[in-house]
Amino acid sequence: MCEHKNTFVNSFKQFLNNIHPISDQDFNAGFRLFQEVNLLKGEYFVQQGEICNQIGFVVEGTLRIFSSNQSGKEVTTCFCTKHKTTTSYKSFIRQEPSEFAIQTIENAQLLTITSGDIEKLYQENEAWSIIGRRLMEREYLVMEGYAVMLNRESAKEKYKKMIQDMPGIIQVAKIEDLASYLGVTRRTLTRIREEILHER
Repeated sequence: MCEHKNTFVNSFKQFLNNIHPISDQDFNAGFRLFQEVNLLKGEYFVQQGEICNQIGFVVEGTLRIFSSNQSGKEVTTCFCTKHKTTTSYKSFIRQEPSEFAIQTIENAQLLTITSGDIEKLYQENEAWSIIGRRLMEREYLVMEGYAVMLNRESAKEKYKKMIQDMPGIIQVAKIEDLASYLGVTRRTLTRIREEILHER
């Protein structure tokens, strides 16, 4: 158990260091504010309409970010995979009801911190403040890249990019959720997958 904990602590520290160098002292000052959370497949990190009061680092597992319209149709906008952060950013920052739900699509383990604790940490520690700002910048670039992908790339190009960026996603996500994320119909996605198989 101790060895397992050391592994995910080290992976979290490496994740932060890839964003901005952080000393052991600064890391420990912030890490004590995080909680380990285990979610079973199908459980929610946040429900649509709830205030998202935490941000999580995905140690293991995959989560899906989606919204439901008035007719109940779900639109998937993101998959959060291992060693990525997840939250409903607008809700987290403004403390208002989330426009999205975040749900596990397989068992997941996360390190989470509340908005109050992270705000205090940003005020007290420069390294964590820089990391927080760069995380927000990274999230903006991801969202912009997703919008470009939806509008400019062909269905096949979008699928290839998805499996390049998230190699294991097709093993854990439902085909209808993958199709929704790519902005195509389930039928189109099935055809694309068959075409790619025949190319090999």
